[in-house]
Amino acid sequence: MSIAFLMIKMAGRPVLSRKIKGEPNSLGKYVEKFKLFWKNYLYQSFLATLAVLVVLLFLSIEQAVIIASIGASAFIVFAMPKNVTAKPRNVIGGHIVGLLSGSLCTLLPQPSFLYSISAYSLAVGISIFIMVVIDTEHPPAAGTALGVAMKGFSLHVAIAVITSAVILSSIHYILKSSLKDLT
Repeated sequence: MSIAFLMIKMAGRPVLSRKIKGEPNSLGKYVEKFKLFWKNYLYQSFLATLAVLVVLLFLSIEQAVIIASIGASAFIVFAMPKNVTAKPRNVIGGHIVGLLSGSLCTLLPQPSFLYSISAYSLAVGISIFIMVVIDTEHPPAAGTALGVAMKGFSLHVAIAVITSAVILSSIHYILKSSLKDLT
């Protein structure tokens, strides 16, 4: 047995639990799903690739945590476009909350490693709390909070993150009718 199989089994979820139109659980269902929606798989993956390319044009690799959070946003927007966390309100609002939470935590004194990691953790916790309270839940935005808390606020990064969120949301809004949930 593979480790992944055991982990899923231990989590109490049946392996390969989703069904396509009553088919039994099997690898064949994934092949059938791919045959039906292969154009969407390619099209939506290509859109995500282009969106991340645009982000990488504006952010340096020093902002790796923020780049990763935008990449995760691209996954949600293009692989799970019908999910509530893919809505423009959530993508844009969540990343703004992440920017603000991370920025707030950079103001905390960080005289030692323990204080620093506490501030980073607090940025994530605050961003989650605010997103849930104002109904802008977008999990990757907690990564934005972490990245800003770790590297500090920069107007360049704020503009890049907000622009990225707006681009992702605009593409999602314009193409919503042609995007399918791929998960």
